[in-house]
Amino acid sequence: MAGLAAGALAIGVAELLAALVGPSSEPLVAVGDAFVDRTPLWLKNAAVAAFGTHDKQVLLGGAALVLAALTALAGVLATRGLGVYLVLAMGAFAGFCAATRPDATIVAALPSVVAAILGAIVLSALVARLGTAPDPGRRALVRTAGAVAAVGLVAFALGRLLGQRIAGADASRAAVRLPAPADPEPPLPAGVDVGVPGVTPFRVPAADFYRVDTALVVPRVRTEDWRLRIHGLVDREVTIDYATLLASPLVERDVTLCCVSNEVGGDLVGNATWLGLPIGPLLRRAGPHPDADMVLSTSTDGFTCSTPLAVLTDGRDALLAVGMNGAPLPIEHGFPVRMVVPGLYGYVSATKWVVDLEVTRFDRAVAYWTPRGWAPRAPVKTQSRIDVPRDGASVRAGTVPIAGVAWAQHRGIEAVEVRIDGGPWQRAGLAAEASIDTWRQWVYRWQAPPGRHILEVRATDGTGAVQTGVQSSPAPDGATGWHQVTVDVG
Repeated sequence: MAGLAAGALAIGVAELLAALVGPSSEPLVAVGDAFVDRTPLWLKNAAVAAFGTHDKQVLLGGAALVLAALTALAGVLATRGLGVYLVLAMGAFAGFCAATRPDATIVAALPSVVAAILGAIVLSALVARLGTAPDPGRRALVRTAGAVAAVGLVAFALGRLLGQRIAGADASRAAVRLPAPADPEPPLPAGVDVGVPGVTPFRVPAADFYRVDTALVVPRVRTEDWRLRIHGLVDREVTIDYATLLASPLVERDVTLCCVSNEVGGDLVGNATWLGLPIGPLLRRAGPHPDADMVLSTSTDGFTCSTPLAVLTDGRDALLAVGMNGAPLPIEHGFPVRMVVPGLYGYVSATKWVVDLEVTRFDRAVAYWTPRGWAPRAPVKTQSRIDVPRDGASVRAGTVPIAGVAWAQHRGIEAVEVRIDGGPWQRAGLAAEASIDTWRQWVYRWQAPPGRHILEVRATDGTGAVQTGVQSSPAPDGATGWHQVTVDVG
């Protein structure tokens, strides 16, 4: 109990100090970030497959449990005079992790170091009193340990609130008034929705949009602090701030984004309306050198993406996005500015909280995920998904709609086919196409006989290429295979 109490107080104090120093200096976050950076590919895939977009909460929860176990062990060892050294070692390790983060400042290790020293002092004091206290005194000591732990929890909560208030990103976002686009999204054609309950809507609300990134604590950047630098193999450097970006001619487009970790039939994909400044003209203003072939984009927290220069300058709607579905970007989706690039998986294009674009070459620069086993170039593969009926569902015999979505960004979807129990492929009806950069809904009206049946779906993209049925995992450049569900018809 003495160890747990000292640990709780130390973490609470560290959280308060991190509110002043920066969120990535929090001990749990710093250690968690270091763990994420060194996670082997197989473990990363397993975590995303098991926990989906909740992987960060699971990691932080696991880190908290490990910390609790270590502080409890420190309390036991303290009776032998060794607990203090374990607490100090934990603080030194967390401080090292914080100091070596890409966005670390000179004082990044301070919260961990101060917290460890305070924790060691409190632990020594509690254990020293415990060793000489009679039984009634021990009960009072237990109450003291509880009070110490409570102070730590209160400090932790105050630190979180203070950190958000000091960062000021929420107030900054609330003050943003997005301008009308100079080039608005064309009106959606009639029939982009097949009208089948349970099918994912054409536009996914921001609150339901998938989130996959490496940030254990969401970067909180104010618009007044944001700058984007374009440099590297260019004739001239270009720097743009948020006010200049908003005053530029903005484009509004529906674009479907997809995570490379999306399994066949997975939900790490979504369509939204994005408002932003085209990246191509900005790059042309900088004047890329003829031998450049890649743009290395960097987030404010140090995360990097490698995007082919040709993709950013071929005329597609690659944007520095400031708006999502008619509102400023949510903070967790990259506020104030993120990249949106049709046709590429997010890990090579969709940098959130982007602050730097370096024009370079693939043989000179390496992005975050490339040395971890992922391909440096990753165009989105043609995929389709059955939304209804769900796998394992029971339906009544008769007409049963089989429906879902299909996507092949920047190629479009030409056809979708459904197969029942390994029989012939049957053409499904397609919803209207908004653009080749968005997914399409589809539906097949099945005359379902009683029994257990296996349903499969495949799509054909706008180039005439048929989605492959060969099953492969997401690594290194996206999953393949036909989505399959089993249903019982009664």
